[in-house]
Amino acid sequence: MASPLSDRTYRRLFTAQVIALAGTGLSTVALALLAFELAGGDAGIVLGTALALKMVAYVGIAPIVGGFAHKLPRRQLLIALDVARAVSVAFLPFVTEVWQIYLGDLNWSTQHFILEAKME
Repeated sequence: MASPLSDRTYRRLFTAQVIALAGTGLSTVALALLAFELAGGDAGIVLGTALALKMVAYVGIAPIVGGFAHKLPRRQLLIALDVARAVSVAFLPFVTEVWQIYLGDLNWSTQHFILEAKME
């Protein structure tokens, strides 16, 4: 029986997906640490608000944008969204205000949802 990883295309897709998921997990941890650094004792409120905004993105914004995403070329969109998420995470060291955390989290969540919809 042949392993799915013996197919070069699938292996590349699988590797890219593992890297993207690891980056998403690490950005969530970084977001929590950044919220603690900026808000101190109010970090729980900041993180709770950021996670609530993430749900708003999943339920409200991303399905609308995801509907338009199906009209675009899949490969180029997937690559562009991953690059955009990486660039936005690279700006984390320059975040100085709590509202920037909210904006970044909303951005990542919307892009993540579009990626998941496009992968199906």
